[in-house]
Amino acid sequence: RFFPSEFGNDVDRNHAVDGAKTLFETKAKIRRALEAEGIPYTIVVANFLTRHFLPTRPELRAIVTPLETVIILGDGNTKAIFNTEEGIATFTIRTVDDPRTLNKILYIRPPSNILSYNELVSLWEKKTGKTLERVYVSEEQVLKHIQESSYPINMGLAICLAAYVKGDHINYEIEPSFGLEASELYPDIKYPTVDEFLDENNDRTPFYLNQFIACDNE
Repeated sequence: RFFPSEFGNDVDRNHAVDGAKTLFETKAKIRRALEAEGIPYTIVVANFLTRHFLPTRPELRAIVTPLETVIILGDGNTKAIFNTEEGIATFTIRTVDDPRTLNKILYIRPPSNILSYNELVSLWEKKTGKTLERVYVSEEQVLKHIQESSYPINMGLAICLAAYVKGDHINYEIEPSFGLEASELYPDIKYPTVDEFLDENNDRTPFYLNQFIACDNE
């Protein structure tokens, strides 16, 4: 059984703009090729990986907004999904010989890992005892940043726009005809929650977007 290298947003159900659009279209072509050739597959839609989207300070490639401030796209209330790499791997391994997941999409949407960015920042503040200034960047401003930026900044911002503003992690229903939800399919698996991840990795931060957008430009 073939597992395409996806593990992110659903490339068939998205509102990606230039920066991420070409990447998603390429991955969608691979899906169509698998279907056309009759190659057995399972596609894993893991949404956001915690170790990438909740970086440590040393992992930040650049800091264009000071870390007393956190950059938030849109109003910060759109829900997104954050899963640990360990949880994603555990669910994925279980699908390998499961006939229920043959030629299906496995969506990893554990309820405890569905948070808005405002909720994520509040959770981090509660655990660290710190309070951040929140700077909200409108969709129009994000699009302008994408247009004016080069790779990989434009791609990172476009993927975040799709999730944090357009709601591409949760704005569609999972139909049995094409997909299954992992935590419902495997209720015996104890997946790591974002809350637990932050407890166990107290150097993780909500500053991913501080790498790309300078608040003094807003």
